Amino acid sequence: MVRGMRLVYVMDPMERVLPDKDTTFAFLRTSLARGHESFHCEPRDVYLKDGDVHARVREVTVSDASPYFKMGDPRDVRLADVSAVLVRKDPPFDAEYLYLTLMLERARNRTVIMNDPRGLRDANEKLYTLHFARHMPRTMVTSDRQRILDFVDELGGEGVVKPLDGAGGSGVMMISKTDRNTRSILDVLTLEGRRLAMVQEYLPKVREGDKRVLLLEGQVLGAILRVPRADDLRSNIHVGGTVEPCVVTAKEREIVADIAPRLLEDGLVFVGLDMIGEKLTEVNVTSPTGIQELSRHLGRDMGEPVIQWIEQRASDFRPNLRSIPV
Repeated sequence: MVRGMRLVYVMDPMERVLPDKDTTFAFLRTSLARGHESFHCEPRDVYLKDGDVHARVREVTVSDASPYFKMGDPRDVRLADVSAVLVRKDPPFDAEYLYLTLMLERARNRTVIMNDPRGLRDANEKLYTLHFARHMPRTMVTSDRQRILDFVDELGGEGVVKPLDGAGGSGVMMISKTDRNTRSILDVLTLEGRRLAMVQEYLPKVREGDKRVLLLEGQVLGAILRVPRADDLRSNIHVGGTVEPCVVTAKEREIVADIAPRLLEDGLVFVGLDMIGEKLTEVNVTSPTGIQELSRHLGRDMGEPVIQWIEQRASDFRPNLRSIPV
């Protein structure tokens, strides 16, 4: 086992992390158990100096008992000098996120970056899925209200609409030609025709659950089934969905095998696929979740294969790992 790596996590503030649910927390815990140092920073802490990318970081340790984390004193590091950078900032993918990926370009091919900044920049989690439209429910992207209404008619009178930059189920709504609120909903989501939205065929099997299939380098780690509340369309955990164990079906594995080469080509190593009724609805690449729930269902730490993958790739780089000054 490789020991003594220095990992930088670019993420949200630690105060927002849920220690019993957050995948990044699981990675931090596994890193510590495997003898590595972890450093925390936010996107605003990443900066360029003399053409190279640096970050103001703080060492972070985590615990399963309160207080769940402790932070060290700030220090500056050159990102090419650490073993790996884990980009774990939650959406939205805004201007700050865009600039982060552009700055991280300066460390590409000099250290491990998961996921690749170019892949993150190119893979809007809604639009990127359309590379694999053959596996999706019928889908349209438009800002035109009448075009959406006509499409919903084609779908049999019901559909699901969602913003392109949302996450965690935010803004996801069911629309129907018989609902007098539908036109208003579309006006709100499209800013009266000035903002694109995605419209998809409604899949009744969503009542049985929305499956999150976690991939590492194109291979299935496992899956969890998120089941929506009886009074909600959305199955996301933080809006009340419950999590159940499940298996990845043969059909779902065929979908994974078909799309994995493109994911790897784009440097998207740790990925969460959302599937309903063996249909692909979304490809999550910015900060996929589900590791803690999967670990509980399988009875073993599923963050470990991810950290082991980083260990292997970090040894391949053999970067000039200078001491991080105290």
